[in-house]
Amino acid sequence: MAKTNTSELLEKLAAEIGENIYIDIAKWHLYLADAKLHKVVAEQVYPLISAGKSVEEEDVIQVLQSIPVKVGGGRREIPLIDLLPLQCQVNLVDMLEKYQREM
Repeated sequence: MAKTNTSELLEKLAAEIGENIYIDIAKWHLYLADAKLHKVVAEQVYPLISAGKSVEEEDVIQVLQSIPVKVGGGRREIPLIDLLPLQCQVNLVDMLEKYQREM
């Protein structure tokens, strides 16, 4: 049963990330769901909200730095943190804090 709850929470978190967090390229907003990055981000940040300690912005930034985004047909990789506007980073931290309170 706990695994189901974890899976459901992870899916819900991924959906919310995908709908609300975007990368900004030349003033175009590409939401993480459209970029197929929402599940990766949710899986990587989930340990931060399940660890039992408060979510720290520095930890979220480290996770975002560790997620490579392939550009130019895979010729280059850019850390996700470099593609997210500051407001999206703040929104992601707020979202994770909300999820942690609901757990």
